[in-house]
Amino acid sequence: MRCVIARFPFDLTKSGVLESMKGIKPEQASGEFVIIGRRTYPVKQVGQVVTRQDRRDFSAGEVLRAMTQLGFTCRGLPPAAAPTRVLNPLHEASAMLGAPAAA
Repeated sequence: MRCVIARFPFDLTKSGVLESMKGIKPEQASGEFVIIGRRTYPVKQVGQVVTRQDRRDFSAGEVLRAMTQLGFTCRGLPPAAAPTRVLNPLHEASAMLGAPAAA
């Protein structure tokens, strides 16, 4: 399949991507990721290995689009839970007593 990543055309195949990623240790995924074989790789790592370009030269979206078209499973990490607001003792006591009535 012909795809354009960072303004350069690449002829990628599923078997070619599998061969390129063979023996590559996955980095810690912090955003979108691609499942290749039984391993989960960050999108930018896959793009760097497959295109031999610097990660700053292409976007994750370009690689996601190409990997999806080749039939790989691409996903994003689940969003982190929103941090709970910690009240200081004064605000906590105020909340327990209830908000002041509007005059």
